[in-house]
Amino acid sequence: MTRLALFDLDHTLLPFDSDYEWGQFLVRLGVVDGEQYAKANDQFYADYKIGKLDIDAFLRFALKPLADHPRTQLDRWHQAFMQEKIDGRLHPQAVNLVQRHLNAGDLCCVVTATNSFVTRPIVNAFGIEHLVATEPATENNQPGTNFTGSIAGI
Repeated sequence: MTRLALFDLDHTLLPFDSDYEWGQFLVRLGVVDGEQYAKANDQFYADYKIGKLDIDAFLRFALKPLADHPRTQLDRWHQAFMQEKIDGRLHPQAVNLVQRHLNAGDLCCVVTATNSFVTRPIVNAFGIEHLVATEPATENNQPGTNFTGSIAGI
């Protein structure tokens, strides 16, 4: 029988919050209004930490930059994000834990509320195939097309 290993991503496999770091990255690039975005991002993160996050308001906020830019540009930015914020920051203990489960033949899956555009490449860096995450909707529900700013399936 195959065993199932479920992992959280932020502050578990990663020593930081990937969605928060993505937001900070967008601010640094000047993709979003720095002061306004940083203030809202900080408030959403503070609300999240105390268990009072308004998920609908947060998702409108988090998915807006995805909808405002072409997918090709977003993909380039995400590659830079991975190099700048993720590569070299994966804790060896987390990588080793995942690898032990994979080597044992366990089915590994990351479960996170952070959207899959941000998290899929990070999860791939751990060698994990399966991801349960918030799915941003794409044009005509076609993978790889531009984002709409909505959530898929809702």
